[in-house]
Amino acid sequence: MSDLGAILTAIVTPFDAEGRVDEAAFVSLMRHLAANGSDGFVVAGTTGEAATLDDEEHLALIDLAVRERPEGVSIIAGVGSNDTRHAVHLTERACALGVDALLSVNPYYNRPNRRGILAHYGKVAEAADRPIILYNIPQRTGSDMPNDLLAELAQLEHIEGIKQANDDNLALVDGLDLYAGNDDVLARTLDLGGAGGILVASHVVGPEMRRMVDEPEARAEIDAGLAGIYAALGVGPAASTAKTALHLLGHPVGDPRLPIVPTDEEETTVIQHALERHGLLTETEATR
Repeated sequence: MSDLGAILTAIVTPFDAEGRVDEAAFVSLMRHLAANGSDGFVVAGTTGEAATLDDEEHLALIDLAVRERPEGVSIIAGVGSNDTRHAVHLTERACALGVDALLSVNPYYNRPNRRGILAHYGKVAEAADRPIILYNIPQRTGSDMPNDLLAELAQLEHIEGIKQANDDNLALVDGLDLYAGNDDVLARTLDLGGAGGILVASHVVGPEMRRMVDEPEARAEIDAGLAGIYAALGVGPAASTAKTALHLLGHPVGDPRLPIVPTDEEETTVIQHALERHGLLTETEATR
């Protein structure tokens, strides 16, 4: 696979006061994150609220990311669906828009059997002309892709990576670059020889996560120091908690779309205090 980078941020999708995609805020955030540790972006993924974007919004956001990308960053498009025809359509369109790679989750809700997953990804791989990163997240999809199945999928053309969000399965698989799917296993993934992570906390602690790649001797210490940030961002859905953290840090990205709701007062306080303890936010800044 071409080098997509190690710190790949699953970037949020900003919305304006009317609930429309805020393109200016997205470009501003992308530039900020690129200057603060991110090597690339997963656009229209779970944290980007892809499930609430219609196809026009989804593809327009990918197009915007490709056109406005900061120099040197990679763009990975979320193209997963539980409808194989829809996944193929998104895959073809994202390739035409010029992304560097694709992130494709296994079909959720339908819970196809092993033969169904192989057939689904066979069609997706045929539609692609660039690297595909599989996404295993059984807590959302309802079905796990074990490592022997991943090894079989790796035999398909263009399937070259795995975002592993089942920590019990975290291991190198022949033929696949390994990306941490959860922030708190980035260090473990790097220690295993993995490629990096597709991350949420990099919205706020990107420079430190970048140091975990560049300074392996300090990796364990940095990771331990980020435990409070990981925990705080886990008090609600990532699209909600990441947006709250960004708001507190001065990056207006709007509220999430229903059914995701903004963090409540208690959740916001947890995030605020974590940012303060980490030295990212002062009490004065938080009350502005």
